[in-house]
Amino acid sequence: MGSDGTDDRQERMRAAAEELLGEKVLRISAPGGEGRASLRLHLPSGDVIGTLRPNFRRTHLEAYVLTELSRHCDEVPRCLGVVGEIMFQSDVGERRLNIEIAKAKTRSRVDLADEAVSAIFRIQAAARKTDLHQIMPHLGDSREWAGHLANAASVLEPFGPGISAKYDRKAAAARIASAGRQFVKWDCRSGNAALDGAGKLRWFDFEYSGLRHGAEDLAWLIGDESWPLSPQIMLDLVNDHFDPTCGHSREDYIDFLSAYTALHCIQRIKLVLNEAEKHGWKSKARVRDRDDAGVHPEFLAHIAGVGAFYAERSPVTAALTRNFEATEAHFRAMIAQAEAELAAAPGRRQA
Repeated sequence: MGSDGTDDRQERMRAAAEELLGEKVLRISAPGGEGRASLRLHLPSGDVIGTLRPNFRRTHLEAYVLTELSRHCDEVPRCLGVVGEIMFQSDVGERRLNIEIAKAKTRSRVDLADEAVSAIFRIQAAARKTDLHQIMPHLGDSREWAGHLANAASVLEPFGPGISAKYDRKAAAARIASAGRQFVKWDCRSGNAALDGAGKLRWFDFEYSGLRHGAEDLAWLIGDESWPLSPQIMLDLVNDHFDPTCGHSREDYIDFLSAYTALHCIQRIKLVLNEAEKHGWKSKARVRDRDDAGVHPEFLAHIAGVGAFYAERSPVTAALTRNFEATEAHFRAMIAQAEAELAAAPGRRQA
């Protein structure tokens, strides 16, 4: 048995799947890598996903969420049942959105992004037809949590000017506070969506879902450092698909989205810098293949540019715009220097 108990976990899933589904499991594979909570089980009738999480309460809550959402939309996996601590769900496909959008041409990228955004709004609309707003946990509902996001702006200081005195941390924290009225999937990074054989996009991994403002799901997607679309295109798509039944006016929604996305970008920059310090830089292909943090200078430059774009659009984060711009410039310069050194390396043909 592997040091992580892989063989034991696979046998538990095999036995549970055969008990629940009444079919023999032909083989088991690990779509997200051996260390992830979900495995793909190959059965005669097709593939299913088995999920065994460390916290069985989250597993059961996720199963309930998928069951309720599936009654009203087709943008999520179907829960096939729970056996003990293991949940089984329909397989939404092997084509992860983060990889598909990186391979796609410009027009196809916009089409994929359009579907990803519209699917988020459809999932939230479906949730409003259920009782999820009565039972789901409230996310980030403490002053300390909002204050932590607002205070993290200091992460940008090493790359340019100090944080302006015009940046009011208390006002920023107050702006992103939320009463928790709207269902959110949370963690809407592009690696958590996939396309099936017919090209249908679905979001998966609802382990951390709960209640908040609602715009956070879009912020997770827009603020995914490996997401290749421009922030302006993403803002246009959000405006195109904005749902007036969400409980917010368009103006308020976009302002909240802007402030929250800016602060979310800071969290992603902080995460990537910590990972780079611990483990060094990674190739973009490896990041996407493993759905890891975007530990690559190009990803950092991109997310800093996204942060600048959205920071400028909300009064409470506008003062951070120059810090984001300086951070982007720093990593663009790092990329240019690396490319110059590579071009000048002995034996390399000059352009």
